[in-house]
Amino acid sequence: MGEILIPITIKKLEEGTYLATSEVIQGLIAEGRTIAETMEIAQDVARKIYESCIEHGDPLPDYIT
Repeated sequence: MGEILIPITIKKLEEGTYLATSEVIQGLIAEGRTIAETMEIAQDVARKIYESCIEHGDPLPDYIT
């Protein structure tokens, strides 16, 4: 699989950390101390969601197919 661009929304939380979510991949939630760290975690979460779908024979999110 090559790279796929996934729309991510990042919000700064009151405690100073950042939260990333995606409207196109249910379950993609990542929190980090910096935007870069949050994006790195979000990328890892997206990869794990994809791998889990493949491993369990679940349908891939519509955005990926």
